[in-house]
Amino acid sequence: MAAQAVSNRDATVGQTARDEAREAAGTPGWRVADPGPLGLAAFALTTFVLSMFNSGIMDGAGEPIVFGLALAYGGLAQLLAGMWEFRTGNTFGAVAFTSYGAFWLSFWAFEQFFAKSVPEAQVGNAVGVYLVAWGVFTAYMFIASLRTTAAIALVFVLLAATFFILGIGEWTTTDGIVKLGGWVGLATALAAWYASFAAVTNSTFGRTVMPVKPLTR
Repeated sequence: MAAQAVSNRDATVGQTARDEAREAAGTPGWRVADPGPLGLAAFALTTFVLSMFNSGIMDGAGEPIVFGLALAYGGLAQLLAGMWEFRTGNTFGAVAFTSYGAFWLSFWAFEQFFAKSVPEAQVGNAVGVYLVAWGVFTAYMFIASLRTTAAIALVFVLLAATFFILGIGEWTTTDGIVKLGGWVGLATALAAWYASFAAVTNSTFGRTVMPVKPLTR
């Protein structure tokens, strides 16, 4: 009995060591699904809803509906997608999804806890510099996206334009520019939805159903 117990223990230890070695080597046995479609979908839906208000299509009185989305979907879901991208070894996806997840969380936190602390005369300047700074980040991510796919690159060029236009509109308190940013934001959301739809559909069907045009590496 003692010999059998020792044998079982050794077998368990050996299996654990093999599992750890397999995971470290990245061999089949523990596989992470592509988190990209989730991150893109979370970004697209939250951006779409906010842009409906920024563009003036929806009455701004309903804008608080965005805050729940910013926390749960655009924020937490996208942040999780970014963490999973780190596990897959995709540096671009990890940086993008983690950053934009944090963007939506910071947007929610600002509106919920800190906006009231900013003097009314300074709100436009504060929000403007915040958005322009995100535009700078998005602009250099667009350069990196030129080695991904045309679908992803389109999302980033539209998003950079959205941030800069909204930032200028808020900074100058020009309602017309903010509305323009809202319309560009809608285009950004549609592009991100397409990229998500293509990724999840192509993966599920096991073939290219929706083209995304890989760019030269």
